[in-house]
Amino acid sequence: QVQLVESGGGLVQAGGSLRLSCAASGFTFSSYAMSWYRQAPGKERELVAPITSAGGSTNYAASVKGRFTISRDNAKNMAYLQMNSLKPEDTAVYYCNARSVVGSQIREEYWGQGTQVTVSS
Repeated sequence: QVQLVESGGGLVQAGGSLRLSCAASGFTFSSYAMSWYRQAPGKERELVAPITSAGGSTNYAASVKGRFTISRDNAKNMAYLQMNSLKPEDTAVYYCNARSVVGSQIREEYWGQGTQVTVSS
C-alpha cells in the first residue's frame, strides 16, 4: 500500500522557519522524483520545489527561491522541505508528491494528504 505522509506543518510568525517531512512507503522511493506543492485558499495548486530521484538536481518556484530548500534521504524514504524567512503569502496546504516518469510520460504518481502551514503577520 502506497503512502505519503506529510508532517511538520503548523502556525508560525512571519520570518520564522518550519521543516516539513514526507514519509514514503509502499513503493521504490529511490526511483521516484519527489516534489512539494502547495495550495492556498481559492488558488490553484502550485509546484514549490522538485528534486530528482537521486537528489542531484533541485529547482524552486521564484517565490520561494533562496528561502526554501528541498532534500531527500533515500536510505530513510524521506523527503523534506526546509522553509525559512516565512511570509504570510506562504500560507497554504503543502503536499508531497512522488512521480515516476518514462520519457515524457508520467508512469505513476502519488500524493500525500497535505499539511497546513499558516504564517501570521
